[in-house]
Amino acid sequence: GVFMYNHLQQKVRNAEALAQKYKQQQEALSAQLQVVYEHRSRLERSLQKERGEHKKTKEDFLVYKLEAQEALNKEKQDSMNRYGALSSQHKILKNQHEDVKKQLLDLQLQHNSLKLEHRKTLETHSQKYAQLQQEKDSEVTNLQDTVYKLREESKLLRKAHQEVHSQLLSAQAQMEEFRQLKEALQKMPSFK
Repeated sequence: GVFMYNHLQQKVRNAEALAQKYKQQQEALSAQLQVVYEHRSRLERSLQKERGEHKKTKEDFLVYKLEAQEALNKEKQDSMNRYGALSSQHKILKNQHEDVKKQLLDLQLQHNSLKLEHRKTLETHSQKYAQLQQEKDSEVTNLQDTVYKLREESKLLRKAHQEVHSQLLSAQAQMEEFRQLKEALQKMPSFK
């Protein structure tokens, strides 16, 4: 009985020691579990904070993206408007350039026509002057045959000579006028 009692007491002490050991292990595990719970709680709070910041960042990015798209659309519209205005101005300037080219061509044709007309007039006056000179010489030769005819026709000759001289002055005045007109045309910037 004593042996059995001692044996049972030994078992009880072993069981108490084992129970104490398990209790310490449980307390250590509880402490570790508490640390894990606190760490998990901190992680969840940090994750919640990160989610909130991510949501705000995403919203800010969407606002920025929308504003950038609006600014880009506005810039694109402004560029299209500027291009349209420049295109219209280019067409107007092109039409004006064509008109100026046409006016220049017309003026060149007119200038050539005036040059030709001036040359013809000069030749006509030269021929007329030569013819009048020849007629005068022939008339002087004929008038030298007789003194009486010379005296009688002298007045007529002087009168004819005055008319020729008047025509010559008129022709010279007209030539001078053509010359001035030619110089004025040549001084125009478009003919240079």
